[in-house]
Amino acid sequence: MNASELTQALKDQAVALGFHKVAIARATPLERDRAALSAWLRGDRHATMAWMAKEPDKRADPAAMLPGCKSVVALAVNYWPGEAEVEGREGRARVARYAQGRDYHKVMGRKLRELAAWLTAESGAASRTFVDTGPVLERAWAERAGLGWIGKNANLLTRDLGSWILLGEVLTCAVLEADEGPHEDFCGTCTACLDACPTQAITSPGVVDSNACISYWTIEHRGAIPEARREGVGDWIFGCDVCQDVCPLERLVREAGRGRSVRPPRGPSRPRSRRDSGARRGGVSRALFGDFGDARAL
Repeated sequence: MNASELTQALKDQAVALGFHKVAIARATPLERDRAALSAWLRGDRHATMAWMAKEPDKRADPAAMLPGCKSVVALAVNYWPGEAEVEGREGRARVARYAQGRDYHKVMGRKLRELAAWLTAESGAASRTFVDTGPVLERAWAERAGLGWIGKNANLLTRDLGSWILLGEVLTCAVLEADEGPHEDFCGTCTACLDACPTQAITSPGVVDSNACISYWTIEHRGAIPEARREGVGDWIFGCDVCQDVCPLERLVREAGRGRSVRPPRGPSRPRSRRDSGARRGGVSRALFGDFGDARAL
């Protein structure tokens, strides 16, 4: 197959595996995003996530992850659960929607490996896969490939599925035809997400300060949430959907009848051993109530 035929066959294979969107970018360094990441790190907006500061240049250059890399395949899976499942039960703690299904690292990871194996078999070229598991700037690659654009809430927004998507990538040494990108930005003058953030964590369009972000405090932070942060966290115990819920694009997508998901069945978002699960439950309890069961944490 020539590059054009291989590219189309790859996209057909991706759709057959269950991916909802697929696009391809040339594997040249992401200079704009390298600079943005450096500025974000210099501002200490990564809080205690020290791993974000490790080898930041590698994140912007796919050749650092796969020598000889020629193409980046950006893929997306829609996880919108449908209108019937959106409204949570009154008085119940809230969990971000992406974490309410099966562990996406495993579900998508398996499909990505299948796709990469198919590509290697057809082209003879080496490939590597990533799904939120390595130093890859996922949203930047998705934007460059034309899947969508990075919105003011720092999520990837798409005109047909909104922002309820999970991203994965295949880095490959195969020469593929790149799609037209980067995607045009359609946020315009809207500031709904900045205005609605309960903790004012979105400090400027596309920039989130982890030190104030609910998702950071309920997922990445270890230990009790400081008293000063608890009021803003509210009833969220794992992640936060506010900046996505208020986005006008989401309403437009739903009204147009798009954004319907074939989400994996419900189950633990991150399967663990019994010991790990117990440790996580204890960690959530301490994060919410401190070491002394202080109900004021909510």
